[in-house]
Amino acid sequence: MSQFRALACVLRVGGRLWWQGCGGCGGTLSQCRPHPRRGCSSEATPVSWSSSYVEEMYFAWLEDHKNVHESWDAFFRNTQGTSSPPAEEVAGRPSAILQGRVLSHSPDTTRKVVEDHLAVHTLIRAYQIRGHHVAQLDPLGILDADLDSFVPSDLITTIDKLGFYGLGESDLDRRFRLPHTTFIGGGETTLPLREVIRRLEASYCGHVGVEFMFINNVAQCQWIRQKFETPGIMRFTDTEKRTLLARLIRSTRFEDFLARKWSSEKRFGLEGCEVLIPALKTIIDVSSTAGIDSVIMGMPHRGRLNVLANVIRKDLDQIFCQFDPKLEAADEGSGDVKYHLGMYHERINRGTEKNITLSLMANPSHLEAVDPVVQGKAKAEQFYRGDTLGKKVMSILMHGDAAFAGQGVVYETFHLSELPSYTTHGTIHVVVNNQVCYRRFGHNEMDEPMFTQPLMYKQIRRQEHVLKKYSDKLIAEGVVTLQEFEEEVAKYDRICEEAYTSSKDERISHIRHWLDSPWPDFFTAEGEPKTMSCPPTGLDEEVMQHIGQTASSVPLEDFTIHPGLSRILRSRADLVKTRQLDWALGEYMAFGSLLKGGTHVRLSGQDVERGTFSHRHHVLHDQEVDKRTCVPMNHLWSDQAPYTVCNSSLSEYGVLGFELGFAMASPDALVLWEAQFGDFHNTAQCIIDQFISSGQAKWVRNNGIVLLLPHGMEGMGPEHSSARPERFLQMSKDDPDHFPEFGGDFEVQQLYDCNWIVVNCSTPANYCHVLRRQILLPFRKPLIVFTPKSLLRHPDARSSFDDLTKGTRFKRLIPDQGPCGQSPDRVKRLIFCTGKVYYELCKERKQENLENEVAIIRLEQISPFPFDLVRAEVEKHNSEAELIWCQEEHKNMGYYDYVRPRLLTVVANKRPVWYVGRDPAAAPATGNKSTHLNELKKFMETAFNLSAFQGRKV
Repeated sequence: MSQFRALACVLRVGGRLWWQGCGGCGGTLSQCRPHPRRGCSSEATPVSWSSSYVEEMYFAWLEDHKNVHESWDAFFRNTQGTSSPPAEEVAGRPSAILQGRVLSHSPDTTRKVVEDHLAVHTLIRAYQIRGHHVAQLDPLGILDADLDSFVPSDLITTIDKLGFYGLGESDLDRRFRLPHTTFIGGGETTLPLREVIRRLEASYCGHVGVEFMFINNVAQCQWIRQKFETPGIMRFTDTEKRTLLARLIRSTRFEDFLARKWSSEKRFGLEGCEVLIPALKTIIDVSSTAGIDSVIMGMPHRGRLNVLANVIRKDLDQIFCQFDPKLEAADEGSGDVKYHLGMYHERINRGTEKNITLSLMANPSHLEAVDPVVQGKAKAEQFYRGDTLGKKVMSILMHGDAAFAGQGVVYETFHLSELPSYTTHGTIHVVVNNQVCYRRFGHNEMDEPMFTQPLMYKQIRRQEHVLKKYSDKLIAEGVVTLQEFEEEVAKYDRICEEAYTSSKDERISHIRHWLDSPWPDFFTAEGEPKTMSCPPTGLDEEVMQHIGQTASSVPLEDFTIHPGLSRILRSRADLVKTRQLDWALGEYMAFGSLLKGGTHVRLSGQDVERGTFSHRHHVLHDQEVDKRTCVPMNHLWSDQAPYTVCNSSLSEYGVLGFELGFAMASPDALVLWEAQFGDFHNTAQCIIDQFISSGQAKWVRNNGIVLLLPHGMEGMGPEHSSARPERFLQMSKDDPDHFPEFGGDFEVQQLYDCNWIVVNCSTPANYCHVLRRQILLPFRKPLIVFTPKSLLRHPDARSSFDDLTKGTRFKRLIPDQGPCGQSPDRVKRLIFCTGKVYYELCKERKQENLENEVAIIRLEQISPFPFDLVRAEVEKHNSEAELIWCQEEHKNMGYYDYVRPRLLTVVANKRPVWYVGRDPAAAPATGNKSTHLNELKKFMETAFNLSAFQGRKV
C-alpha cells in the first residue's frame, strides 16, 4: 500500500485531522486504525483523530522501525528527502537526520513536516484536476481557456499562493517525497518544490490541456498521468518531426491549391486547423501498430476534402473534377455536394507497412447525425469478424466544438457505448475546437466573418501560418534544411498540378467512385444486380413445423419460465398443431428460416426482446436463477446463422442511426429496428429523411434496413396511434400520374426503381413473406412496415400454413375473398383499404348483410403502388361500381393523399374516387375514448351507405 494511502491525506481542518483517500481519481476514503502495527483498512469512512496519533507513529518508529506499518516506515525514512538508509541502519536504529530532528524539534515541528508533505501532494492533485484552467490554449491570445478570467486559487500562478498550502518561498528548494499518483519525477522519488511546480505547469498548463480526474477508473487515470507527466514524453525524434512536417505540408498546400484554383467555391477548408491531418494519420499509425486493420470514420464537412485526399488517399483528380461546373452526372441518382461524400479504400499504412482499410462515411449537413451510423457499421464489422474486444476494427469520430456540445445525438451515441449489443469497445473522438484552433475564413470561404467578429478576424489575419511556424522551428533546430523543406513543398505542388490537369479529362461524375460501403460480391463489377427476379418466399412444411415447435418450447433443461409465459407457449404449440399462425409465429417463421439459410438476423429497439405488447418473447428468463436467459431462436439448427435480439436504450435517433450503420456492413443480414410505438419514430426523423429515404439517390448506397412501426387507431390517444404513414408516402418517389410500363417482372422492376418499400400487412403469412422477400431480392431497399397492435391477438388475423407453403409469395394486394370475389359483376361498391381497418369493415359489412354488394380489397404494399394489381381488380368488377378509399386515419393523414391520385391514374381519371374515414384534424387521434368510438361508427356507416355519394360532385 502506498505511503500516500497509508497517510490517507492527513489534512489540518479546524484544529483536527481528517483522513481522505486520494489514491486515484475520486478515490476511496481510508481509515487507519490506532494500533501502530495494524495496516490501513479500506472502509470508506472519514474519521477524525487526535494529532498525537501521527506523533505516536513517529516516536514508535524511532524506537524500532518494525513497530509501525511498512508504509509509515517508508514515509518517515524519506520525510526530509533523504534516500533509504543503509541496511544496517534500517535493521538497527533510525537515520541520524531524523533522530537529530526529534531531539532538536518539538512534536509541533514533526507535525509540520507531515503536513507540508501532504500539502505538496494536494498541490499535485490540484494541478491534475484544474491545471487545464490556465493552459495556454488560445492561439490568437485574446481569450482565456474557459472564456472567462477564472483562475483556480489552488494553482501556484504567483509565489504568494504557496500560502494556500501553508508553504512559503523558503520551501521552494526543499525536497519532497512524491506520491505514487504522479509521474513528474521520472526516475526520481523526491523533487524540490520549485521543480514540482515547474513540471506540473509543463504537463498541465502549457499548450495542451487535459481534463480527466472525473474518470472513476484508477488505472485509466494513471495511464493518462503517465502519458502527460513523464518528463520528456512529449518530445519527438527527428524522424517523427520530419514526418509531421511532411504531413503538415500536404494538409496546408492542399487547401492553398484549392483556394488558388477555385477561389469562389465553397469547400469548407481546414485553414486554421491544418494539424488535424497529421493528428489523424498519427492515430491511424499507432492503431495499426496495435493491430487495428479497419478504421471507420465520420466527420462534418469542414476539412472533409483534405481528409479524403491526405488520410483516405482519394485520387486527387477525382476530387478536383468535382469543382468543374460542366461535369455531367452519371445516371446513378441525384448525387450530393463534394464535401458530403464518403470513400472506402484499402491501402498500405506506410508507418507500419500493414494493410489497413479506411472508410469515411458520407453524411448530410445535419451535424453529428453520422455519429451513430459510424458506430453501427463498426459494430457490424466487429460482429462479422468475431472481433469481440474491438482489437481489429475501430471508429474515429470528428466533431466541431459547437455541434459536439449542442447536438443531442452525441449523447445518445455515447449512451450506447456500454450496452452489450451496441458497444464498439471504444471510439476516438477528435473535436476541432474553434476556441483552440480557428477558422481562417469563417464558416465557409464565401462567408465574411468580419461582420460579427471584427477583432477576432483582425487577429486571425495577422496570424502566421502553422506550417511557417513549424518549418522555421525545425530549420532552426537543424532537423531539416530550408532546401529540403522547399523541395518537399514543390513536390506536393507538382502532384496537385498533375492531378488538376488529369481532372480535366473527366466528363462524367460517377457517384459509385465515392461509395463508403461497397458490397463487391453482391453486385456485378458495375454495381448492378446479378438478376432482376425474386424467387418464391414460401417454406417447406417440415421447416415450419420445426420452427413452430422450437418457438413453443424451452430448449434448455432445468430452466424455469414464468407461468404466464408457459400459457403463451402452450397456445403457440396448439396453433402449430392446427397449422395456424398468429403474428408472433409468422415473425418466428421469417426469422428462423432466414437463419437456417445463413442470414444473420438482428432485431433492435426498446423492449423488443419481449415485445412492447408482450407478444414476442424471444428471450426467456429463468425465474429461479438471476440473469440466466435463453434465446430459443439460437437453438433451431446447429449450423444456423446467429440471431441477435437486443433491448436498446431509450433512444430513437441514436439507435436507428446505429442500426442503419449496422445494415450497411453486409447485404446478407436482416437488420430490423422496432419503435416502441410508431408515433415515436419522428424523434429519429433526421435519420429517416437524410439517410434512409434518400441515401441511395445521394450516395449510391443500398441498404435493406427494416423499420417496424406499430400503428393503428385503438383509442389510445394522439401519441399512441399513428406512425405517420403520410410522411413516408410523401417521400416515396413513384409518379402518381404515370402508369409504369415494365418488361419482365413488374414487381421486381418497380421495387428496383423505388427509394423504399412501404407495407401494411394484414396477415401473419404476408408479414413473413415480406421479411423473407427483403433478403431474397437481388438488391436492397429500406422496408417500412406498419405493424399491428390489436391484430397481434385478433382471432381473425391468423394465417394457415397453406399461405406460407413452398411456392407462395408476398401478396402486394389481397382481393375480396368472399361472395364478391365469386360474382364481381354484382358489386356496387369497391372499397380499397389497408391494415387493421379491413377487419372492422368486414365486421360492419356482415352486420349490414352487404357481402354480395360491397367488395373489400386490401393494399398490403402501398408503395411502390401496385398499379398492375389495382387495375386488374378495377377491371374485374362491375364498371359502374363506386370506388372508395377507406382509412381509419384522419383525411389529411394516412394514405389518402398518396392513394387517390394513383387510383385516378388507374381509371384514367374517368371515375371518381370517394373518401371514407375520419375528418381532417390537427392531432393524429382524439384522447377521448367516446369520441374515438363515435368517429369509427360514423365512417363505418358511411362506408356501407350505398347512397352516401349519390348526387355529389367530384
